[in-house]
Amino acid sequence: MCQLFALNSNSPTEVTFSFTGFSARGGRTGEHADGWGIAFHGDGGCRVFIDDAPACRSPLAAFLRQHPIRATAVLAHIRKATQGAVQLTNCHPFQRQWLGRQWVFCHNGHLADFHPALDAAHRPVGSTDSEAAFCWMLQRLQQRFAGPQVPGWAELAPLLAELAGEAARHGPFNFVLSDGEAVYAHCSTRLHWLERRHPFAQARLVDEALTLDLARVNGHGDRMVLLATEPLTHDEPWQAMQAGELLVLQHGRMVWRRRPPSQATTAATTAAPIAATTAAPIAAPPHPPSTVPLPISA
Repeated sequence: MCQLFALNSNSPTEVTFSFTGFSARGGRTGEHADGWGIAFHGDGGCRVFIDDAPACRSPLAAFLRQHPIRATAVLAHIRKATQGAVQLTNCHPFQRQWLGRQWVFCHNGHLADFHPALDAAHRPVGSTDSEAAFCWMLQRLQQRFAGPQVPGWAELAPLLAELAGEAARHGPFNFVLSDGEAVYAHCSTRLHWLERRHPFAQARLVDEALTLDLARVNGHGDRMVLLATEPLTHDEPWQAMQAGELLVLQHGRMVWRRRPPSQATTAATTAAPIAATTAAPIAAPPHPPSTVPLPISA
């Protein structure tokens, strides 16, 4: 199946370091060679880049590894096709507009016999189960929140957890979703998260011979949370999400967490927002260290 990556930070952050390792999995250190894509939310807008070439050999991916884009929310995907041809319309992230915000979505999994009834405004462009699931989720959100104002994460998260559970009945439904205001992540099978904040240590990529001194590229108040199907670095405390778990990230912190009732310690922790002390943030790196040959931050 595919591979996911996401970042949420409290200030605009470069992801050159993480993307260097992640994109290597697109055909070199991994078998996910059927396209890739990345979305950057920042400055009130969203930039999406997709390519149906393997990420490890894509000139566009090479450009983004060497020309950092700063963003407060980043979603990336490398594809191993299970449904739909290898073509641009089937590359993640998928993007849709709702109430003045650009929503982007990446999925890892395979939904069997998933054919939701979609209206004309929510028809997929490509032929993947992933895009169909994204369109279905947005349609359900719009049906539930029909007013002119975009609901906040506290309103959206419980419904997204419910929808994720419905879709997961058809198969693995690991996903990351963002509107630029928050990042939502759901785990069915494999998804890991990591938070970085002061004091910062060193990060060493799993897929490349690169090391980044996070203390040199992050300020005292910087923080961020990273998500990846498989940990991207050695020697950092990546934590595996549980099956059926949904996380919400905002301003570089985990602000909400829901686990299935059987895995939650109490009913209160199942749906309650997480205090800042238990959701330690991660830092955003402003400038590349001199020891690393690429402009790198996260």
